[in-house]
Amino acid sequence: MLFAFTLVICAAFLDIVANVFLERSDGFRRMAPGIAALVLVGCAFLLLVPAVKVIDLSIAYATWGAVGILGTTAAGWFFLGQRLNRKGWLGLALVVVSVVLLTFSAGH
Repeated sequence: MLFAFTLVICAAFLDIVANVFLERSDGFRRMAPGIAALVLVGCAFLLLVPAVKVIDLSIAYATWGAVGILGTTAAGWFFLGQRLNRKGWLGLALVVVSVVLLTFSAGH
């Protein structure tokens, strides 16, 4: 189970990096970062495949999404100068609470 969650976290990390490349692609006007983003997202899904054989899909996908959202927000903050307002911070808190509740509801 720990290995499966490690795969989910690694997939989320690839997703975060892909999102930064996507931003850098300038709407695919710059092809290299855009293609890198697509390849990284594909690799992220390849890491999810073995994870969902062990972890419920709802838990794995929610965890991947939440870590991706939190990490992309952090990357946007540190590397792209993007800042959140109070509603954005509230949204992040709701994401975390939602994943925690979903995980506990699955009985894992």
